[in-house]
Amino acid sequence: MEFRGIFPALTTPFEADGWVSLGRLKENIRRYNKTGLAGYLVLGSTGEAVMLLRAEEDAVLAAVKEVAAPGKLLIAGTGAESTAETIARTKRAAVLGYQAALVKTPYYYKPVYRAETYIRHYRAVADASPIPVLLYSVPAFTGVTLESPEILKLAEHPNIAGIKDSSGSVQRVGEVVSGAPASFQVLTGGAAVVYPALAVGASGAILALASALPEKFVELYELVQQGKHEQAKGLQLSLANTSKCIVSENGIAGVKYAMDLRGYNGGVPRLPLLPLTEEKKQQIAALLTLHETSAARV
Repeated sequence: MEFRGIFPALTTPFEADGWVSLGRLKENIRRYNKTGLAGYLVLGSTGEAVMLLRAEEDAVLAAVKEVAAPGKLLIAGTGAESTAETIARTKRAAVLGYQAALVKTPYYYKPVYRAETYIRHYRAVADASPIPVLLYSVPAFTGVTLESPEILKLAEHPNIAGIKDSSGSVQRVGEVVSGAPASFQVLTGGAAVVYPALAVGASGAILALASALPEKFVELYELVQQGKHEQAKGLQLSLANTSKCIVSENGIAGVKYAMDLRGYNGGVPRLPLLPLTEEKKQQIAALLTLHETSAARV
């Protein structure tokens, strides 16, 4: 299985009463289907998966599967704190038609976790999983970074297909690409480092901001594939500044508001996450206007 191209880390829309809006989610997917996105990550960090009830998780997985266009690769976020729960969620995702599982690092008992903890956890999940497993290192949320030595050990497992590395470290991407089997694929989770990550061998990216600006990241990926590096670098610099304001400084609420401005169903996050202030909304609106104006000039 190849994980090449751009995958949005999908958001989860909510109704005014706070419950998941499957209708709005399906509308987003139908629009994404018309883009060059390679597939979809469902129930990732940007999808507020940790905020959802189990029944909501299953409903979201089923809704995306129902309307995703043929050929779009479907990845489910299935990581949990226990190995047993992770296996159960991964098997459930497979039953619902997902082709791969993205498994975040356990983190709650971090003080007693060691590299061997993560190696044994991921090997057990991969042994039991009916679908390929992607490691997920997202230190901003978990406080845990999968380092190159343990990634390379895990890359030897036949059912561990790759990693989403959201640390932003291009050096780690290069270390893993150069040291892992050719079949092991690295995807970056950092919108600010897509171009350099691709340049050192990443196969693609799974990005929060691709939920609001899918065409821009698909364009960036295609420019690199075509060898148009100067254009790719220029677009990357623009997207890095955009990501800093929308994602780094404002989180899921920022991504959802940017989606609203671009005609997608974003809405507000679920408590305890808070919606944006009017000041933050104005900043994002001004940034996107500038972004669109610059693109029109080009």
